[in-house]
This record gives sequence, structure tokens and C-alpha cells, in this order.
Amino acid sequence: MTTEYKSISQTCAPKLASVIEDWYKNLLSERRLALKTGESYQRDMKEFMTFLSDHFDKQISLADLKKLTVSDFRSFLVWRSNQKIARSSIARGLSAVRNFFKYMTRNEILENTAIMAIRSARPQKTLPKPLSVTDAARFLDAAQNMARETWEAKRDVALYTLMYGCGLRIAEALGLNKKDFESHTDTLVITGKGDKQRIVPILPAVRKAVLSYLKMHPLSRSEAPLFVGARGDRLNPGVVQRNVRLIRRALNLPDTVTPHALRHSFATHLLQGGGDLRTVQELLGHASLSATQRYTEITMEHLQEVYEHAHPRAHLK
Repeated sequence: MTTEYKSISQTCAPKLASVIEDWYKNLLSERRLALKTGESYQRDMKEFMTFLSDHFDKQISLADLKKLTVSDFRSFLVWRSNQKIARSSIARGLSAVRNFFKYMTRNEILENTAIMAIRSARPQKTLPKPLSVTDAARFLDAAQNMARETWEAKRDVALYTLMYGCGLRIAEALGLNKKDFESHTDTLVITGKGDKQRIVPILPAVRKAVLSYLKMHPLSRSEAPLFVGARGDRLNPGVVQRNVRLIRRALNLPDTVTPHALRHSFATHLLQGGGDLRTVQELLGHASLSATQRYTEITMEHLQEVYEHAHPRAHLK
């Protein structure tokens, strides 16, 4: 089931639309929410207002928001659930709506405490899907032969090696500039979510791949993006995702092999190799240890598989 979400100008009275715009600006400026998270919140608000507009069959005003009941908010969650939306997305949507109402209360626009009585279903627990060590090596080898132009092939190898070797998110890797690698240090300063910075070591294999690509980099200026597209602009994440799909199909790898899976593989392989949890947390830039602990469950599953396959007494009853 798909739903066509209406624009805020369609669903909201002008004064409410203005408040929503101010709230969004506040998310990015004062709360310093990451742009992608802010965009997700903005989309969630569009969905909420689409629901209310259809629910009440009219444009929604501030006065309407003040009158919303617990039943109205629960109906919104049911509406989203009926669209087969993931629990995690439903929970984020409720968080966005709750944040908006808190913003209005804080700025003395209106107050409605009914939203605070709503609890969404706990998101289903999912584990990251890393590549095996063997498949990660195959993936990097295949990247060398996937691009028609040599410099593009070296770019892709450098990018994937960097993401796998340093545990970077795709946005973090594509946000780097040439000058970040021209300092000849053994570390790299990465700006992650919420503009938080962390320092990650550069492995020799990573430096070798990036320097090999830099020799053929199409732009000479130091301030140029490290990874560029065919037109010389900063490489688009969509191009990276498309190229990963091509490699995935060529190697007959599962759909879970995405650019982000290289980051998952970095963390999982470190822990499998004896890395400690706190160090991996720092390298990934996780704000909480619980986010990193997901990878320990993967390594325990791996150990259990090895035990059941290899131990001579594993199959005895």
C-alpha cells in the first residue's frame, strides 16, 4: 500500500506552516541535528499532516493541533502501520511529532500533553549484515575491473578500501577533500553525525590505495573533493550505490551488501580479530556503547557456527 503525501502548504493553514518551517530551522541551527536526520523529521511531519488533513477532511490549524486526543495520535500510528512501514520508521516519526509539540510548548505557541502518553512499538531488533573476510577481499578485487576509465577504477578501489579499512559512513568518505590525505600523517580526522569529529588511523593498505588514485586524480587543486564523479563534482552517493550493486551482482552476493555493509564489516572483523569494544566504538564514532554492542552478537554467532562445524563433540547428544 502506497500513500501520496501532500505538501505542508496543502495540509496546513499558513500560520501552522510557518511554525513548522521555524521548527525545522531550529532543528538544524540550534539543535545541530544532522541534515539527513532533519530531512527525515521534515518528511515525518509531512506524513503526520497528511494524515490529519485526511482524518479531519480539512486544512489543519494550530487550534486543531491543540484539540488532538490520545486516540488521534494512536490512529496516526495505526495508519502508518497499515502502510507496512518499518517499526523503526514509525518510532522515528512519533519522535519527530513529539519533538514538534515540545518545540511549540517551549515557545509558548500551544500545549497538548496527549502526545506524551503515546508509546510506539519497540523497533524489531536487527543485526548488521557484514561481509565475510573472504567476500570483503573478493569485493575489493572486483572493484578494480568494474569501471571503464582507469582513474575511476582506482577511485572506486580507494573509496571501498577506505570505507572498509577505516569504518567510514558513505557521507563521511565522500565529504573528504584531497588535502585531507596530503598531510602524510598516519591518521585521518573524520567529521561524523552532528558534526562530531573523531580520529581514525590510516592503514598502509588504505593509504596505498588512496595515493594510487591521487596520482590519477582529474583535479589538481588541493581543496578539491577527494572522490569526484565524471564531471569533476563531488561523487554522488547514488553512483556509489549503483556501482556496489554491479559488483554485488557480478559476485552473486546478497542484497545486504551495500556501501554501509563495508562499515559493518570493519567493526565485525575487528571484534572477531580480538579488538576491544571501546576502541571499536571510538573508531566508529558511536555516541553510545550499545550501538557498538550489536556487533558482539554477530561475532558470538560466528563463534557458535565455527564451534558447531569444527568441534568433534559438538554434534553429540
